[in-house]
Amino acid sequence: MKNILFKVLGSFILLTGFFRNANAQNPAPAAPQTKPIILTGATIHVGNGQVIQNGVIAFDKGIITQIGPAGSMQIPAGTEVIDVKEKHIYPGIISLNTTVGLQEVASVRATLDFAEVGEINPHVRALVAYNTDSEVIPTLRGNGILVSQSVPQGGVISGSSSIFYSDGWNWEDAVLKKDDGVWLSWPSFLASSFNNEDFTVSVKRNEKRQESIDLIRKTFSEAKGYAEIPEPSPVNLRLAAMKPLFNGSANLYVRADYAKDIVEIVKFAREAGVKKVVIVGGNESYKVAAFLKENSVPVILNPTHRLPDRVDENVYLPYELPGLLHKAGVKVAVTYADEWWRTRNLAFLAGTSSGFGNVTSEEALQFITRNAAEIIGAENLVGTLEKGKHASLVVSGGDMLDMRGNVVQMVFIKGAKVNLDDKQKRLYEKYKGKYGK
Repeated sequence: MKNILFKVLGSFILLTGFFRNANAQNPAPAAPQTKPIILTGATIHVGNGQVIQNGVIAFDKGIITQIGPAGSMQIPAGTEVIDVKEKHIYPGIISLNTTVGLQEVASVRATLDFAEVGEINPHVRALVAYNTDSEVIPTLRGNGILVSQSVPQGGVISGSSSIFYSDGWNWEDAVLKKDDGVWLSWPSFLASSFNNEDFTVSVKRNEKRQESIDLIRKTFSEAKGYAEIPEPSPVNLRLAAMKPLFNGSANLYVRADYAKDIVEIVKFAREAGVKKVVIVGGNESYKVAAFLKENSVPVILNPTHRLPDRVDENVYLPYELPGLLHKAGVKVAVTYADEWWRTRNLAFLAGTSSGFGNVTSEEALQFITRNAAEIIGAENLVGTLEKGKHASLVVSGGDMLDMRGNVVQMVFIKGAKVNLDDKQKRLYEKYKGKYGK
């Protein structure tokens, strides 16, 4: 009886705590746009290299209707005019290769939903696992990230990613593009291991590499044959999930860093009948830039705020890598590679590349907007601020690629003005009175 009483009291305490914290939940998603809106007087960074000084951008029903210099457009009756003089307007940042919405607290297993058991899981979908109530998501849009690609992890073939807006009641509301590609981890020639005693990393030949490659070849061969059957019966969920790879409606994202692996991957994809392949990671992609350009293969880079991989490499190589690929004609995007909370600083990776990679700030902006949109096949909706595209944009107090200028003041997602409150801002407000004096 005593144990039952303790259990009841424990349940009551948990429920009380839940309801006490209910008023500290994320703000409700923005209501759809109900009237035309015009932002005037700002410097507009279109995202394709063009900059409009003293610009005007208009949108209605979530779609950009006009954009240009001030005085170039008529203002319809009933339009809400917002003066953003001396501000900067940018396309919403697109964060690729993340576990946003699939991971909340790294040390709590119940909040992790980004990996399944087994090696071959192309049928696993990030789409239905995406959690719009994540406390992390509002912190991202507060730094200008309005679109995230949520990616499954683990195994050889991890599953299918999907693209989401950082606002919505559920995944059906938030999704921008479903199942944009299947993710494959290519076995490298070298395998590294960490020694916990002396904290060193040893590198040796990957003895299981060929075994993994044989499994990949077998899986893709079966999937290609399955894709050629008009109405297969019974349905094989794993092979059916790979069918879009062979008709070009989805990307094959392949995780790889070494130059030799990258070349092997591209050749394998062509032989397997895969229409579109994207290299993810690409630490040595600059060594095979000409090959990547020739084969029209884009690269989603690992984080560039890091040390080089080898002791004999230029210490600034990671910073220069996006610019090296861009100058070589390779379509490149920068990411935080599998991170979820840290991806909010993505704009600063692009900013660093403009300082070290011999590219302009407008070119660097494309690494997290236009290029990213083109890689995922959503360039007709997002990535640049152009007539007919979604009105998903950021109003910043200064240069969004600079930590000092990135002061996000307004965010619109499909024309709807989004509440920029988040847990971190609430904690700041809570404690500044006590410790801010």
